[in-house]
Amino acid sequence: MLGLVIDTPHKRVGQNAITTLRGFAPLGLPVGALAVDRAYTDQATEHFARPARELGYHLILDYKQDQRGLQGSAHGALLIDGNLACPLMPTPLIHAAKGLDDKTVRTPPEQLNELITAREPYWLKLKQSADAQGRIRLQCPAAGPSPSVTCPRRGRTRPTPPASPAAVDLTNARQRAAHLAAKPTIQLPDNERKRPLPLAELPRICQKPTITLRPDDLGIKDKLRQDRRYLTPTWQDTYKSIRANTEGVNGRIKGHHIDLGDPKNRLAHGRVTQTLLTTLMVCLANQHILLSRRQVHDRPEEPAPQDTTTPDEHDLAPPKADSRPPPRE
Repeated sequence: MLGLVIDTPHKRVGQNAITTLRGFAPLGLPVGALAVDRAYTDQATEHFARPARELGYHLILDYKQDQRGLQGSAHGALLIDGNLACPLMPTPLIHAAKGLDDKTVRTPPEQLNELITAREPYWLKLKQSADAQGRIRLQCPAAGPSPSVTCPRRGRTRPTPPASPAAVDLTNARQRAAHLAAKPTIQLPDNERKRPLPLAELPRICQKPTITLRPDDLGIKDKLRQDRRYLTPTWQDTYKSIRANTEGVNGRIKGHHIDLGDPKNRLAHGRVTQTLLTTLMVCLANQHILLSRRQVHDRPEEPAPQDTTTPDEHDLAPPKADSRPPPRE
């Protein structure tokens, strides 16, 4: 544990986390993935998510049951489980995680994994990382030199001359996957197929190849935005490992060796005294963690076993005399 803030339980959860994170900056500690439980996901954006991003952290979030699935929209793009996607992503993929209980999220069935994988081509692509004001540039999945989907709207707003036919080596998996015929095709609504919408009525993400997402564009829903694709293998590997480490530390502090929650271990009165005692107990927990690591990883190499066997009697016997006569002079 690297930081500690004493406050009323369940109050200022996000702000106290940011206070701790800001204390790391003078220490020169690296920043990276920041996985948190749902108490932090539900904090106001300005209390946690926005300042955490300003400090350089990438958020890895989980959601409550009623927060999963379609969460909001900006510039016509859909906010789905923390990431922005094409407004015409197929409905089954949009609602793949809607209403899932925690048990299903912890151990996704094969059908859910297939839906999560099928979402991948429809996500907006990060074109430019956040600037000093927290603005990012996102690209339509049908735009750019390497589109991940084929979209009829894209052909109307940005018509391109037909490409020259090129031979494809069907034995080459990479060439097959890169061909437009292998990419999903966006399905337009029935009324739009019969009567195309005027360009001015299309969502902004469909009018322009890229959009700028500002911190306020999603309103209060910006607290749900994260930097990994929810429930993908990358998200699961990152989230589960960090959360397991966190719960392991909690277990040490609550264990019988320290038991921070037992008032008998903190008999002194007063907030200042309680803060000092708590800090010392957390430092002791850190010492236990370091000691456990040293016992596992810093053990000296065992010396090679020495040969302790005793020679048998045959080896101790004197050599036999040679019965041949000496040579003649």
